[in-house]
Amino acid sequence: MASRKRVFDLLRTINVASCQCPAHGYRGNIHVTNDTPLKDYAFEIKNSTVRYGLGVTREVGMDLVNFGAKNVCVMTDSNLVSLNPVKAVLDSLTKNGINYQVYDKVRVEPTDTSFKDAVVFAKNGNFDSFVAVGGGSVMDTCKAANLYYCDPEADFLDYVNAPIGKGKPVFVQLKPMIAIPTTSGTGSETTGTCIFDFEEIHAKTGISHTALRPHLAIIDPLHTLTLPETVANYSGFDVFCHALESFTAIPYNERGPAPPNPALRPTYQGSNPISDAWARFCLQTIQKYFTRSVYKADDIEARSSMHLASTMAGVGIGNAGVHLCHGLAYPIAGNVKSFVAKDYGTAPIIPHGLSVVVTAPAVFRFTAASDPEKHLEAANLLGADISGKKKSDAGEILADTILKYMEALKIENGLSQLGYSSDDVPSLVKGALPQQRLLQLTPIPQSEEDLSMLLENSLTVY
Repeated sequence: MASRKRVFDLLRTINVASCQCPAHGYRGNIHVTNDTPLKDYAFEIKNSTVRYGLGVTREVGMDLVNFGAKNVCVMTDSNLVSLNPVKAVLDSLTKNGINYQVYDKVRVEPTDTSFKDAVVFAKNGNFDSFVAVGGGSVMDTCKAANLYYCDPEADFLDYVNAPIGKGKPVFVQLKPMIAIPTTSGTGSETTGTCIFDFEEIHAKTGISHTALRPHLAIIDPLHTLTLPETVANYSGFDVFCHALESFTAIPYNERGPAPPNPALRPTYQGSNPISDAWARFCLQTIQKYFTRSVYKADDIEARSSMHLASTMAGVGIGNAGVHLCHGLAYPIAGNVKSFVAKDYGTAPIIPHGLSVVVTAPAVFRFTAASDPEKHLEAANLLGADISGKKKSDAGEILADTILKYMEALKIENGLSQLGYSSDDVPSLVKGALPQQRLLQLTPIPQSEEDLSMLLENSLTVY
C-alpha cells in the first residue's frame, strides 16, 4: 500500500493539474486537512421566489390563501396608500377573504426610529404574514418589522451589522413575507438586507441575513407607469451601481475568512460566476432601456425591462454584495443638510441612488487596477467601444462611460451640488469607516486617506 505522504502528494499533483475555471474548480479544491481555510472556497445562491408579469399583483390574495394566512400586515408609505398598486393588493386580499391591517407610515429613507415604530405596530397586530408594497424603504421596513415581531425579546442592536450593532445571526423562524416593488432600483424584494439611517451617528447601516429574504417577490411592471421621472432616474442609478459593484467586488474565493459553519457564511460573499451573469444582464438592459425608462413614462417596454433588471440586480447583490459606492453613500445620505430632491417631498433628502452614483466615477477609477478586464467589460456592456484600449486605461474608460449616463440623465454635478464642501470630507470619512461589511468587499484595500481622496474627487464630477 502506498504511503500516506505519497497519497497526499498525488492528490496535490492532480489538483494543480486540474481545470481551474469556475465551472470545474480552482486551486485548493481538494483539502487534506480539517483546518478551516483562511480564505473562503465556496459561494451560495439564495434567493426569493420571483414571479414576473403584467398584472400579476392580482394573484397575491391567492398566494396568502396558499400560505394559510389569516391576518396579514400590509406595509406601504403615505404616498402610495391611495394609489393603484396598493389598491390592487387590497382588492386581491378582499376577494380572497384575507383579513388585513395597513401600516402606511413607512418613512422614505427609513431611520432606526421609523423601524421601531413599524415594529410596535407589528407586535400589536398578531399577524401571521407580511406584505410590502412600495420601494426599498417599504420592503426594508417590513423585513425589520417581521424580524423583531418574531423575536420580541431582542434588543434592536442585536441584529444590526457590526461594529454598530452585534450582528447576531437570525435563528428565529420569520413569518412569510411577500414583496411587491413599485420602483426599479433597490432589488430589496430578493435580498436579505434592510438599510436604515442610524440617527445617533448620522450614517446608514443595516441588518443582513438570509432569513430576512421575502418568500415571494411579485414583479408587476404596471406599478412603474406612475413612477415620477426623478424617482425613476435616481432609483435607476441604484440598479446601475448594484450591477457594477457586484460585478467588480472581490472574488468569493479571495474573501476571508471561511466560516467555521456554513450557516455563518455572510450574505455578501463577493463576485462569483452566477452573480456575474446577472450583472451582465443588468448592464445590457441599462444600456438599452435606462434613458428611455426615465424620459418616457408610458414606455412599457423600457419600464418593464428596468423593473426586471432591478430584481435581477438584487439577485446579484443579494449574494455577491456591493462595495465602495454604497459604503460612501451611507454617510452622504445620512448627513444631508439642505438638499431637497424633486418628487421626494419637501424635507431635505439625498435619495439613495443619487448618493450612490455621485462617487461612482472616482470609485471605479480607483478599483480598476484590481481587474482591468472586468472594468473594460463593464464599460463595453454599457455601450463603450473598448477595441484597442489598454488595460491601464480601464478606470478612465469606465468612469467616462458612467459620466455620460450621469450627464444624459442630468445628475447633479457632484457632492458640491448636494451641499457638501471639502470641510465635510472628514465627517463623511468617519461615517464610511463603520461600513466594514462593504469596504472589505472592495477589490482593493483602502486607507482613510484613500476614502478622503475619493470624496474630494467627487465634489465636482463633470
